Amino acid sequence: MPALDRYFDVLLQRGGSDLHLSIGYPVMIRAKGELVAVDDRALDHRTIAELMDEIINEDRRNYFHAYRDLDFAYGYQDKARFRANYFYKTTGPGAVFRTIPSEILTTEQLGLPRAVVELAERRAGLVLVTGPTGSGKSTTLAAMLDHINRNREAHILTIEDPVEFVHTPKKCQITHREVGEHTPSFADAIRSAGRENADVILVGELRGRETMQMALQLASFGILIFATVHTNSAPATIDRFVNAFPASQQPQIRGMLADSLAGIVAQQLMRKADGSGRIAAQEILIGTSGVAAAIREAKTSMLTSLIQSGGSHGMQSIDSVLEKLVAAGKVAPEDALEKAADKDRFARIPQVAAVLKP
Repeated sequence: MPALDRYFDVLLQRGGSDLHLSIGYPVMIRAKGELVAVDDRALDHRTIAELMDEIINEDRRNYFHAYRDLDFAYGYQDKARFRANYFYKTTGPGAVFRTIPSEILTTEQLGLPRAVVELAERRAGLVLVTGPTGSGKSTTLAAMLDHINRNREAHILTIEDPVEFVHTPKKCQITHREVGEHTPSFADAIRSAGRENADVILVGELRGRETMQMALQLASFGILIFATVHTNSAPATIDRFVNAFPASQQPQIRGMLADSLAGIVAQQLMRKADGSGRIAAQEILIGTSGVAAAIREAKTSMLTSLIQSGGSHGMQSIDSVLEKLVAAGKVAPEDALEKAADKDRFARIPQVAAVLKP
């Protein structure tokens, strides 16, 4: 049994999300959003190297020491899977492991808004789930794929680096492909995806203009495409997508995005007010005709007002969701303010202003 496994046991017992290895610090875990030490023994270079080397094969070990960075998935018996990142820094090697639960939570268990479930029920289009690292994007996407798996006969293809949630076929045929293991790159996998007769394709992350353009093309072919982007809001996601291309191509990309976009779910994760865990808040943009026109005409500034007035289509702004969470006592006002888009307006909400008074 690898020595790291006992730390994974502690992580799982405490309901933690991440485990950190860093020279000069004890083993740390993130539980309920806070980083805490497992014990008081600081790790040295030799101990960390032994812990890290024990769970990878020689090929991965050679790759890591050559390129100074390594991503992979580690399965701990049938208890859980972990997304691992090995890296070098000023003090030497280090690692972070993110927990991938063995059980995929359903859309109902996560309490996802109906509009998000309806995006999973589309037959074609591009669905982007966005947010900062650690905001629960993978968990939300896994629940959406699980909804399809339970309710529709289709072929689901996932392209990830590394494969995170492993779906058991229910009504769907599932194909998992790992970049580096089963395909050289995201671009190569997406390029061949159109020939693999998939109805639904998950692209772990859109990394650069080539993968973005191919995802748009596949969505226009009548395939439902899910992908992640590291942005904090729906309007910022549109700008990030378009600005990845040179100015001469941007009108074409805007047109393709306007035609193919089914929706954007921009997710934030924050501590619950009672300290019992974390809760997600989602901004939702749906690809209506008004949204398509704003994208095509390069009027991204209009998207915020379209979201605010699009409640009948299932749209919701992040600030409106945060305000409801504060009103329900689920999130502390100061934590909600930190995630709000319009902080000046949000600070004037009575429940928030009362907390901020000196």
